[in-house]
Amino acid sequence: MIYEMKPTGTDPRILSLAAEVAKSPEQNVPIILLKLKEIMNNTPLGSAELKKIKQDIYCYDLIRYCLLVLSQDCSRIQGGWTTISQLTQILSHCCVGLEPGEDAEEFYSELLPSAAENFLILGRQLQTCFINAAKGEEKEELLHFFQIVTDSLFWLVGGHVQLIQNVLQSDHFLHLLQTDNVQIGSTVMTMVQNILQINSGDLLRIEAKTLHSILDEVIFKLLSTPSPVLRSTATKLLLLMAESHQEILILLRLSACYKGLRSLLNKQKPGTEFRHEFRQLISLLSPKFYQEVEEQKLHQAACLIQAYWKGFQTRKRLKKLPSAVITLQRNFRSKRAKILLELNRQKEEEDRRSRLQLQRQRAMRLSRELRLSMLEIVHPGQVEKHNQEIEEKSALVIQKHWRGYRERKNFHQQKPSLMEYKAAVTLQRATLKFLAKCRKKKKLFAPWQGLRELTDARRVELKQQVDDYVRRHPGSQMSDVASRELHSQAQERLQHYFMGRALEDRAEQHREALKAQISTNIEQLMKAPSLKEAEGKEPELFLSKSRPVAAKAKQAHLTTLKHIQAPWWKKLGEEAGDEIDVPKDELSVELGTLFIGGTKPP
Repeated sequence: MIYEMKPTGTDPRILSLAAEVAKSPEQNVPIILLKLKEIMNNTPLGSAELKKIKQDIYCYDLIRYCLLVLSQDCSRIQGGWTTISQLTQILSHCCVGLEPGEDAEEFYSELLPSAAENFLILGRQLQTCFINAAKGEEKEELLHFFQIVTDSLFWLVGGHVQLIQNVLQSDHFLHLLQTDNVQIGSTVMTMVQNILQINSGDLLRIEAKTLHSILDEVIFKLLSTPSPVLRSTATKLLLLMAESHQEILILLRLSACYKGLRSLLNKQKPGTEFRHEFRQLISLLSPKFYQEVEEQKLHQAACLIQAYWKGFQTRKRLKKLPSAVITLQRNFRSKRAKILLELNRQKEEEDRRSRLQLQRQRAMRLSRELRLSMLEIVHPGQVEKHNQEIEEKSALVIQKHWRGYRERKNFHQQKPSLMEYKAAVTLQRATLKFLAKCRKKKKLFAPWQGLRELTDARRVELKQQVDDYVRRHPGSQMSDVASRELHSQAQERLQHYFMGRALEDRAEQHREALKAQISTNIEQLMKAPSLKEAEGKEPELFLSKSRPVAAKAKQAHLTTLKHIQAPWWKKLGEEAGDEIDVPKDELSVELGTLFIGGTKPP
């Protein structure tokens, strides 16, 4: 079982110890397990090495072996209570600070509660042995072992506070608390006090019956025990419970079970060792303190009501102000966007300036290198002339840039006036359009005034203008015979023109066909192989006038198909007029069986 899960990098001491436990007989296992104490004592506290050792101990089930040994009869274990007490220390130290990993649920729900229950059972066994012991030395030794077991239980509970509720609800714990022995009772109540100082909240999570039993036993020891040590411990424990929880204080003050507790405490004579705690307990149970507690509770309730009311008012105001929040968010985002845009603009401006500076430096360097190279090439007598030309070119470049800068500056200065002029033009245009529309509407909706009547003088003037026009443009008079003859002549000329035009179109088409045939033949001849390389099938291409045309058409067809079927990445650098080479084998395919131009090869 211990070899089911082997962690990587296991400590060799743990590995050898686990192997020895597996091979040894049952009576030797407790003595072998005591070696774990030496291994853990030699490792620094809180170190990663100690955590790794604890994980190895848990992975090899050595913790379960310790639990099995503690559940056995003490008389069958070598070393007796000495071995058992040391095993309880080993078990508590191994469980505290352990990270179980994948088996966390089993570790927290089964192993830890079982370990705490075993410690309580061992405590009851030691209590029985201590009461039955006759010799004083034996009693002291058993009391020492009992303190070791309770310290181990406190160490385990301190590392895992979820066990406090299990310990307080255990029947074995109640039996230990109900002992009449002063030393055992004082040790148990001290342990309870230390546990409640760690986490007192679990005290209210236990059953009411169990809580009443614990309070009854503590009050009984406080009132009826003559031992000042036990009374002092009971007073401190009861004071801690009352101060930690107001519910317990109210229970002691108002419950019928504890009626008259304050009067009984007033009759007691506390010792000097716990007089201060005793007076604090009496003051807690006094009506005045109870009244202060009630006032404090009322104050807390009022604060809670105010908090809820203020929260309600705040939520109500927030519901009424969504637009303000949206506006605030919009303004914040716009401002943030503007800031980011300004930062990006500044960064781009800096990058542009740095690039310009680098370009200027590179240009100056190239200019100097060019000048040096030119000085090496130019004849010594022409150096002065060359320098003068360079100076003139430089002056021209400087003048050009200066004039450009000046014009840009003037343009920027005149830009507002230009904008004002454009705005004035736009306003004038809009105003004129508006006025034209108004005049048009006014004319449309104006009342009908009728036509103006012509006067006699106006009639005479118009008649005179008409007579003058007729006199200047006399009409031509032609007979019907002459007009028909003129029409027939026009028809003949038009027919002759159209017939000549049709002949010219046919001649032009014939010329274009001859040109195409000649260009095709020339292209075929240019692409044809030499006589040495010619084969038997190639001369057949030139037997007919139509065969070169068919070959050219087939070549164009194959070229188009190849261009269509080619992948897209091959067409990236091509243009529409680019030609694609077609192999000759593909051109000759099925060409011999094609009937062309009335000739068919044999």
